[in-house]
Amino acid sequence: MFQGDIMKKLKITENDANQRIDKYLKKLLVNAPNNFIYKMFRKKDIKVNGKKVDEKYILSLDDEVEMFLYDDKFKEFTETKSIYEVNKTFSVLYEDKHVLIVFKPAGLLVHEDANESINTLTNQVLSYLASKNELDLSRENTFMPGPVHRLDRNTSGIVIFGKTLAALQNLNEMIKQRHCIEKKYLTICRGQLNHQRNLHGYMIKLENQAQVKLVKKDYPGALTMETIVRPLKYNCDYSLVEVTLITGRMHQIRVHLSSIEHPIIGDRKYGDFELNKYIKKTFGLNNQLLHAYKIKFVKTFGVLNYLQDKEIICPVPALFEKIEKSLL
Repeated sequence: MFQGDIMKKLKITENDANQRIDKYLKKLLVNAPNNFIYKMFRKKDIKVNGKKVDEKYILSLDDEVEMFLYDDKFKEFTETKSIYEVNKTFSVLYEDKHVLIVFKPAGLLVHEDANESINTLTNQVLSYLASKNELDLSRENTFMPGPVHRLDRNTSGIVIFGKTLAALQNLNEMIKQRHCIEKKYLTICRGQLNHQRNLHGYMIKLENQAQVKLVKKDYPGALTMETIVRPLKYNCDYSLVEVTLITGRMHQIRVHLSSIEHPIIGDRKYGDFELNKYIKKTFGLNNQLLHAYKIKFVKTFGVLNYLQDKEIICPVPALFEKIEKSLL
């Protein structure tokens, strides 16, 4: 069945191991339809170490994967990966062989969008790792380091990247389980907020808009939101608050604070239009003043057990500090 001239042989590296072979092939043959990949299994066109396997096979380090696939199809289905040389505008808060935790400045996208595909935090991180010889695409079949959560473009603060497949798998599971990584934010909102508020609500994303709205619990597709808001400093006009995310919905902090009449200053979607004009004129702030300032690893597992109870703090940007001193 197999012929040498159309046999593709790939050695499994550390960053390809410990995952199902179908997941590996979906990342390798990124442009192939799923049904094509599973058809290869049904036709017994995939072997590992000379033996036929099914899609549930878990890859091990140094396994040799063989595929019966013509060159033109292989080229059509694979994607040439590249690393853009982009200037580093983030700063490193913590780094080891498995994770990289960085301070993202406001104005920088985590991932590409329709308007910007090159200068993103992710591409800056890949360029940074390549410059340290920690990332060599010639050594990787499918793996690329990546972030495990995101911040809005105009929100500053902490973003966590996994540098190895094992770390990414563990971090993604921690994010999924919700209470493993505690995330706290700082913001300044309108009005006097002088006691802790535990906010519960439901939201939906507005179709074709980068916006959400609060809805009732029984609204079709409603997603639950839970936010804890604790005042740190306040006067009659403004409050500096620490926000803890229990759930992690799009624009959650912004819409929740707006819903209790304490919108974040500078927030053009959910905020106070007149106040924002004054803040922009006075301080040059043109976006929401929101900063992801602290994370704590509450429950860790796998290769990241050593991070148990570790806390990372990201100081507020200079503009945030200037506004806080002036208003409070």
